[in-house]
Amino acid sequence: MAEPVRALILQGPNLNLLGSRQPEVYGTLSGRDLAALVRDWGRELGLEATLAQTNSEGELLDLVQGAEGRFDFLVVNPGALTHTSLALRDALAGIPVPALEVHLSNIHAREEWRRHSWISPVCRGVLVGLGPLGYRLALEAGLALVGGRNPGLPSGSNPSPVPSPSQ
Repeated sequence: MAEPVRALILQGPNLNLLGSRQPEVYGTLSGRDLAALVRDWGRELGLEATLAQTNSEGELLDLVQGAEGRFDFLVVNPGALTHTSLALRDALAGIPVPALEVHLSNIHAREEWRRHSWISPVCRGVLVGLGPLGYRLALEAGLALVGGRNPGLPSGSNPSPVPSPSQ
C-alpha cells in the first residue's frame, strides 16, 4: 500500500483568533472548527493533513524548513506576515516542497498595504477570498501538484525563483 500524501497546513499570527476577530472579514468559524474541517477534508481526499498555528515568525520558519522529507506540500496562511516577512518568503523559496498560499478574505479588496504579498511569488498557487473553501481547494490542488489526484494541473517544482530584496 502506498504512503498517503502528506500536507502541512500552516496558520500564521492571529489566526488563533478566528471566530471572534473581525467576523465580518474572517467569518464566524473558529480556528478549532477550521482545523477539524481541514482534517475531515484531508481524510475525505485520502491525505494526511497536519495543522499548525503559531504567532511566532521564527516558529513558522522552523516549520517550513522542517517540511522537506516529511510533507509533500504546504498550505500556508501567513496572516499579516504575508505583507512583511522576507524571511518567510526566503524559507518557502529555499525548500523543494510546493506551497499554496491561502487567505480567508480577499486581500486585494482590503487596505492598500494588504494587497502586496511577499509570499505569492514563491508559491505554486494563491487562493483568496473564498473563506474556508480556499483550504479545501488548496488540498485538492496540492494533491494534483504532487501527482495524487486530478492530473489536469501542471506538476513539477516551485515556480521560477524571484529574487528577494535581501539578496
